[in-house]
Amino acid sequence: MRLYDTSTRAIRDFVPIKPGRVTIYLCGATVQAPPHIGHIRSGVNFDVLRRWLLRSGQDVWFCRNVTDLDDKILRVAAEEGVPWFIVAERNQRAFTWAYDVLGCLPPTVEPRAMGHIPEMIELMHRLIDKGHAYAAGGDVYFDVMSYAERYGRLSNQRPENMRAAADTDTDSAKRDPRDFALWKGAKPGEPTWATPWGPGRPGWHLECSAMATKYLGETFDIHGGGVDLIFPHHENEVAQSQAAGDGFARYWLHNGMLKIGAEKMSKSLGNSLLVPAMLTKVRAVELRYYLVAAHYRSAIEYSEEALAEAASAYQRIEGFVTRAAEVIHDVDAAAPLPAAFVQAMDDDLGVPQALAVVHEVVREGNVALAAGNKEQVARLLAETQNMLDVLGLDPRSPRWRDTAAGGGLHDTVDALVRVALDQRQAARARKDYAAADAIRDRLAAAGVTVEDTPQGPRWELAR
Repeated sequence: MRLYDTSTRAIRDFVPIKPGRVTIYLCGATVQAPPHIGHIRSGVNFDVLRRWLLRSGQDVWFCRNVTDLDDKILRVAAEEGVPWFIVAERNQRAFTWAYDVLGCLPPTVEPRAMGHIPEMIELMHRLIDKGHAYAAGGDVYFDVMSYAERYGRLSNQRPENMRAAADTDTDSAKRDPRDFALWKGAKPGEPTWATPWGPGRPGWHLECSAMATKYLGETFDIHGGGVDLIFPHHENEVAQSQAAGDGFARYWLHNGMLKIGAEKMSKSLGNSLLVPAMLTKVRAVELRYYLVAAHYRSAIEYSEEALAEAASAYQRIEGFVTRAAEVIHDVDAAAPLPAAFVQAMDDDLGVPQALAVVHEVVREGNVALAAGNKEQVARLLAETQNMLDVLGLDPRSPRWRDTAAGGGLHDTVDALVRVALDQRQAARARKDYAAADAIRDRLAAAGVTVEDTPQGPRWELAR
């Protein structure tokens, strides 16, 4: 497997530190607002990476953090007149729901930043002792020039060309305007924690270094996040961690942004597409297909047309799986994946090329169905479902089957619909077509679409 490593700006062979186990840290949400699909894209992309590693036989330790306190969260709390933790809790729940509804596997661990103050204090001690950080005016800063020979490598910049960090309103206390805050001194009305350098709260960058190394070790395999985090967040993470003596991440992976009208999707632009609103336009599985169909490093230019095309493409795959499953009831989950699919996924998660393989197999499967070649249908159905499982898109998985049939009530709904369909079939057998049509009309009014096939009537919830 080969992955594009931001730190070397090259595709590298991926070799985990410990054979058979991969450790991944993903920068998760800063929970000042509910998620739009630009936020969730990162979670979905790295879920595909995790699924592919699992399919390849790796044990994956996946850590995705939550930043539950920062300047933005405090600002929202002040505007609403509520404590900061109410804002954080509400929006973390919204993010968790969005990850779940789009089929992301739950993380191995999901630490909250404010639960790791002791680890942050220890990291600051190490940096001060090594001469890479200093306390001033109640704040603690990382001394960029003490690490100047390596600072900027991740983002491919030189310190002399960088702007001021501008991350506190007390920059006058800094030795250098490029120094960034590890700890922010206490201010009236803000939550504080005690440290040897005075009360206050952590800076953003410090949090991730403390959490990543606590759960994954001093050196771990992959650090991920959006491309907008490369600088300053990830640059500062790697600087403070390695300056303290940790190896930190061996590979850096960054997903592209989702844009509208050539602008990056963000809360501040006011052009957010929140996940619940998106699910009024397409089903959750179709939205997931839309988010994974582009290469993870590419930008997505959002449009209603592109979303509709993605939904139609998924429905073509789903149609084959549904029809084939009526003929083949037992699918071989251990069937080998097509070589072209494996090659695409091993080549820096080439999901667009992998999906092209899926669609080609589906085309062959439809031909086999039309020809009545059950042996060929069985093989192609197994290949299709196994490829879709890697991508988190298998329509027969409990996640999507239950969602499509009433939120976990698939078997119950199916049994009830089958009662009506049996009555309809009986009416047709006795040539009471008016009664048969009436049953079909009542099902349609209830949101159930019926299709008559050679294998018997098939139903689904109307889209």
